[in-house]
Amino acid sequence: MKVTVWNEFAHEREDENIKAIYPDGIHAVIAKFLTEAGIDVTTATLDMPECGLTDEVLDNTDVLFWWGHVRHGDVPDEIVEKVYERVINGMGLVVLHSGHASKIFHKLCGTTTVNLKWRESNDKEILWAIDQGHPILEGLDEKIIIEHEETYGEHFQIPQPDELVFISWFSGGEVFRSGCVFKRGRGKIFYFRPGHESVPTYYIPEVQKVLINAAKYVKGTKSADYDYGWAAPTVTAE
Repeated sequence: MKVTVWNEFAHEREDENIKAIYPDGIHAVIAKFLTEAGIDVTTATLDMPECGLTDEVLDNTDVLFWWGHVRHGDVPDEIVEKVYERVINGMGLVVLHSGHASKIFHKLCGTTTVNLKWRESNDKEILWAIDQGHPILEGLDEKIIIEHEETYGEHFQIPQPDELVFISWFSGGEVFRSGCVFKRGRGKIFYFRPGHESVPTYYIPEVQKVLINAAKYVKGTKSADYDYGWAAPTVTAE
């Protein structure tokens, strides 16, 4: 399996407090634990040529991880279209945290915006696993406790997920659909809520396990191409 971890890589270069948590970028931390799990990993960032997502990179990507926050609008539409086409044709996509506001997530959801409630107050988050037996939950307990995270709250303006894996509860009282699977064409998308840049969430072993499992789950399988347009009948009357 070949994974590309994409990150806009802005906060970690501009804010010293965030740089102290992720000195080489959020993408570097994610790439490290995926690599240690035996996965072939490449990283790409927004300011690279073609956002690091050239045809060659995408053609060699089974699963794309996406983290963005303050520069969603800087991703060119042609890059979004290329990623979209590959997801429809079977590339897996894992959208992280504030990636809910990315162009690619909106396009795959069929919406122009994905609204929610939010608050940066270092609330406790409990991720409850609600789809027993789901492959993303392999090796995990019934809940993951994150002592300090950014709060997201319902209503989360997304289409009905095809599979709902996690629901979060926050100490401020909010709940949130935090682990959602969507199926689009041949591709699968997993949205995973935790991962605010100012807290070390991606160092938590259980969070890492979720993302390792997610990479395996959304990876597509190869199948014959479909023919579209006019088609001759496959059965003829005798």
